[in-house]
Amino acid sequence: MDQPAHDIFSHAVARLDKAFLHADIDQEAVQRLKHPKQVLEVTIPVRMDDGSLRIFTGYRVRHDATRGPTKGGIRFHPNVDLAEVKALAFWMTFKCAVANLPFGGGKGGVIVDPKELSRLELERLSRGYIERIADFIGPEVDVPAPDVYTNAMIMGWMMDEYSKIRRQHTPAVITGKPIPLGGSLGRDDATGRGAYHCIKELEAKRGWKPEEQRVAVQGFGNAGQAVARLLHADGYNVVAVSDSRGGIYKESGFDIPSLAHVKNESRHLKAVYCEGSLCESIAADVITNAQLLELEVDILIPAALENQITGENAPRVKADVIVEAANGPLTGEADDILNDKGTLVVPDILANAGGVTVSYFEWTQNRAGYYWPLELVQQRLHETMAREFNTVYNLANHKEIDMRTAAYVVGLNRIGEAIASQGTARYFTAQED
Repeated sequence: MDQPAHDIFSHAVARLDKAFLHADIDQEAVQRLKHPKQVLEVTIPVRMDDGSLRIFTGYRVRHDATRGPTKGGIRFHPNVDLAEVKALAFWMTFKCAVANLPFGGGKGGVIVDPKELSRLELERLSRGYIERIADFIGPEVDVPAPDVYTNAMIMGWMMDEYSKIRRQHTPAVITGKPIPLGGSLGRDDATGRGAYHCIKELEAKRGWKPEEQRVAVQGFGNAGQAVARLLHADGYNVVAVSDSRGGIYKESGFDIPSLAHVKNESRHLKAVYCEGSLCESIAADVITNAQLLELEVDILIPAALENQITGENAPRVKADVIVEAANGPLTGEADDILNDKGTLVVPDILANAGGVTVSYFEWTQNRAGYYWPLELVQQRLHETMAREFNTVYNLANHKEIDMRTAAYVVGLNRIGEAIASQGTARYFTAQED
């Protein structure tokens, strides 16, 4: 049976043993990777606008630092818990290894519904969180970034707070910042653009025509909008999108720029068509997020939260290809069912690695004090995603395994090589000549 959400870390780690069967590394690497390096829980007192005091709980997890400083986002969400943050940090370790970046995995979160806070309260919470974890992070230690319900402005507040504590300007401590504060061009749509490059590589391999491909996108936030916009521009038929409130479906497809314009202006997803600033409603079916996952489409892109496709609904998923723009949208049981059905799943640790890749570019630019033009950022992102997609895809075909297992094998081999470079039991128990 599917594991409960609170056991998401155990569920994530369970995939290691399957990948180890195909990896060329020492067992010690798997032992180490089943345990996070460091776990921090903090309480954050915040003075609210009405004068009252609220105490929020926050976490930061550094999973593995063998290949470099840990790297990973900070999410503000009412359902954040330690198991989830540990799982996200674990996934970040492998995401960085699959993208071949000199980072390990980290993640953070605060238990809060940010929609209930004023902007001033949100700033106080953001700065208070950094004040509590300042000794746990740093450009050479752990580098946070945006995640669910955090954004560039929040990263700017956090970078500023860290710089005040250290009494020196430290832009490289956090990525995903506003451009004037040391952010990188191209970071805003990097996660969705990375998923788009994966789809374009599949397009070349399978020889399909974009206009014949029907696409559904669950989650119309940053990543979902970006991948939908890029696919729409290439002629793909995006027939369904959704946000946390539900979705819309139109057989002939949507004009994605129109949907994005209204969503970003009003914070509501509406079926519209816009010419300039004038928008009018169009006919479309209202559907639930659950219904979107089961539509008759060619490509399904989960770009929302974890555990969306489970053992219960996986048999009803009809898409030929699933591209995980979100972290952990499929459970282990869903994976097994979809693999048996022949569904190709491009896993999260590959499909959404565009975000951390451009975060790496931002960190590099901050440290060098030299900033790249947008064209260079996007070119290097394309090169990275295409190269690593083909590494995983070719390994999956060579070993006749699914792409998720292949991605973990690639990550395990790279992390395992780094661990072995420091010596394992095999080295220390070997007889000297």
